[in-house]
Amino acid sequence: MRAWIDFYLTHMRLAIIEQNQYRVANYFYMIGMIAEPVIYLVVWSAVANAQGGSVGGYTPQEFAGYYIVWTLVRNMNIVLTPYAWEQYIQRGFLSIQLLKPMHPMHNDLAYFSGWKFVAIVMWLPIALILGLIFHPELHPTWWQAIAFFFALWGGFFLRFMLLWLLGLITFWTTRVSAIFELYFLLELIFSGRMVPMDLMPAWMQQVAAYLPFQWAFGFPIELILGKLTPYQTLYGLGMQVFWTLLGIFFVKITWRAALKRFSAVGA
Repeated sequence: MRAWIDFYLTHMRLAIIEQNQYRVANYFYMIGMIAEPVIYLVVWSAVANAQGGSVGGYTPQEFAGYYIVWTLVRNMNIVLTPYAWEQYIQRGFLSIQLLKPMHPMHNDLAYFSGWKFVAIVMWLPIALILGLIFHPELHPTWWQAIAFFFALWGGFFLRFMLLWLLGLITFWTTRVSAIFELYFLLELIFSGRMVPMDLMPAWMQQVAAYLPFQWAFGFPIELILGKLTPYQTLYGLGMQVFWTLLGIFFVKITWRAALKRFSAVGA
């Protein structure tokens, strides 16, 4: 257990040091990401004002709160994408990882976990500026604020496992962009990224309840807005654990099969 803790702490520390060396690049990346939620925010705020001050229980100020927290959750959800797996394999990075005694997944998980601490710190001034412009409203209780911390990291672990599993498809084919795009399209629609799930048609909300996407994205945001009951919060955290464990289970099975197809050629 001590070796595992040392491994994760060391890799997380290295990730923090490395990302601090690229502060300007990270800031430009985060600023570029602001355009999407600001567009959603302006559109839905205009709709709310046109309909008497609210839409589906969301006022313009609550939309502001939703999409400002959106920027934090979006940064927390950045993990190793399936697109990176092609280079991961073709350029020999995986071959190096296989020489190490631990599963390559742990290296990626530790690195991205460390990166998140940098992302949170860098997000704070951006959130402050957006807050001064759009005047958001958040109404969490003390227990919702605590639960939000766990939901934020739970969403990261959930999405990490699902995309790591999806990335293993590259062991069977080199042309997987269509599969990846389908996944990201479903995630965009059923996660609450474009619009809060409360504003989606009832049938879409029912479908989304059986998919993992909203538990990694919309659920933490609704929690910090103060819109969830204790039961809904516990259910959402439970769904995060369920999908994460399911991802781990299928990663173990798929990884064994994938390694049988892997070969590396040295110069």
